[in-house]
Amino acid sequence: MHAFRRDFLRSTLAGALLLAGVPGAQAQTQAPSALDQIAKTKVVRIGVPADYPPYGFVGPDMQPQGLDVDMARYIAAALGARAELVPVTSTNRIPYLQSGKVDIMVSTLARNPEREKVIDFTRTAYSPFISGVYAAKDLDVKAMADLAGRSIGVTRGTIEDQTVTGLLPPDAKILRFEDHAATMSAFASGQVNAVGISQPAVEALLRRSPQMPIEYKLPISLSPNFIGIPKGDAALLDRVEQVVREARSSGEVERLSVKWLKRPAGDLPQ
Repeated sequence: MHAFRRDFLRSTLAGALLLAGVPGAQAQTQAPSALDQIAKTKVVRIGVPADYPPYGFVGPDMQPQGLDVDMARYIAAALGARAELVPVTSTNRIPYLQSGKVDIMVSTLARNPEREKVIDFTRTAYSPFISGVYAAKDLDVKAMADLAGRSIGVTRGTIEDQTVTGLLPPDAKILRFEDHAATMSAFASGQVNAVGISQPAVEALLRRSPQMPIEYKLPISLSPNFIGIPKGDAALLDRVEQVVREARSSGEVERLSVKWLKRPAGDLPQ
């Protein structure tokens, strides 16, 4: 019995050493890249926002449209595949990438250290994310000082809340709400004179109430959006990075920004 155990251990160790010495043997144990499956099926699953204009929403023809939707289709075409668009929300974007429900995420993703622990991002950004001060068209606001004595609504904990607080004159009144819908409702009802909010939230309001007399007044922040990739898929990440860089150099990124955001893309990271 002891001899059997000794011989078994020897043979197991020898096999392990032999495997370690075979070129590529260790690499074969790694998970295959989604790029291989995309090349095989000619289909790429891409997460896009479903109700976040102008980045992603359902148009009058009941088809998805928006900046992120167009970029998703551009990436799919560059990969030689058909885009299978998967609607996502801000809360399930990361889980969908982690669980393999999508191969790529194009959904107004900002890059930060916490997210970089669980997914990968392209180094090159594909669009800006704009937030600003919006008010009635007949309210003259050319600087933060013009909001003196006025009330401004923000969504609690957002970048608009954090930024505007330090920019407003002392006698301006800040009202904080729990979500974008409540913030915009406060403006629509006249509870506040202006709002500090993202462009998509305003676009959503205008879709429901196109006659709402609201317009952009001042910038608050301009942050870039990146493409999200499942953690550790280096081959797919490198290929998508190449595609985004090509979109930048060809003018596609600029074209989509002007088309959907009505402004140049600006100086985005690359």
